[in-house]
Amino acid sequence: MTGRIFSIFWMVFMLFFAIPFPMLLYYNIRSESMPNPIENDPLISLALVTLSILLWVTLLIGYYYKWVLVNFAIKRNIERLNTTGIPREAKILAATKIPDTYPGCDTYNLKIQFKNLVDSEITHQTAVNDAKPYERRYEAGKRVSILIDPEVKRIPYFIFASTEVSIRKMTILLASLGWLVLLSAVAAYYIYAYQTESEGMGWRFMSIGHPLLICPAVLLFYRFLLAFIAGKLSGKPSEKFLIKFKGIATEAKLLAARQTGTYINEQPMIEFELEFRDNHYQKHQVSIKKVIDLLALDITKQEYISIFYLKDNPQRVAFAQDLNEINGEF
Repeated sequence: MTGRIFSIFWMVFMLFFAIPFPMLLYYNIRSESMPNPIENDPLISLALVTLSILLWVTLLIGYYYKWVLVNFAIKRNIERLNTTGIPREAKILAATKIPDTYPGCDTYNLKIQFKNLVDSEITHQTAVNDAKPYERRYEAGKRVSILIDPEVKRIPYFIFASTEVSIRKMTILLASLGWLVLLSAVAAYYIYAYQTESEGMGWRFMSIGHPLLICPAVLLFYRFLLAFIAGKLSGKPSEKFLIKFKGIATEAKLLAARQTGTYINEQPMIEFELEFRDNHYQKHQVSIKKVIDLLALDITKQEYISIFYLKDNPQRVAFAQDLNEINGEF
């Protein structure tokens, strides 16, 4: 609960500096010193207008995909997995019921254990909606059939063999309406800005500091920044899922562990130099950077660390502990 409140706080905080703050700054400065649009180069102003439109279009396309289209993509991928997925049998290690999630079915958080695509045993945490709770299929100790994407390229990377998928029309409708409201707000702001600032001289009022340009630029910057930080801290999620579902488990010898000088939330980033032999008994040396909790620094003193590596590219590795902690998809 605390983590969710913290996330909401930072979301509102970042949103303030992306939209209200640039507007307050721009219009306060403009009211104190009215600019003379005739002094601006019309070609530069037109270029800035075009750039702002491109930024908004990029942003809105991303939102539409995330809010609407991704649901159809997931549905299509689930239907594909039902025919092309690689079957595996998974043992349920733990099952926790989530109360009042979806009407008409029970929802469980599961911890399951199964062999991946190269027969290395892995554990995974996921959620499942059970439309037939009276069959009691999802209880600790029981076994369930799953289907894994042979390429591990598209979400979901695996499904339960009994999965049935449908699109909630009301959810899609509300998401589409929300997107249309956002689109209308952006279009209305262009009209408002033109009517109140053009002074009969077209788009010459457009400047590098105008909210029409700054707001989408900041929102896109946030998207790339968060993706970059997440990639630096824990690697790309798709990369980790690929190694987890197609990687070979082994023990790597710890050659060295040293701090990089980078700290995230006062926790040091450690660079590990590891050595291991692949399934062909070829020796490999790799380096992995990882942010370590201060209470878990004992890992730097271990002689061997469990890892997974890709058979086709042994330089792509991940700590087994990190892979066990990722969840979802599905």
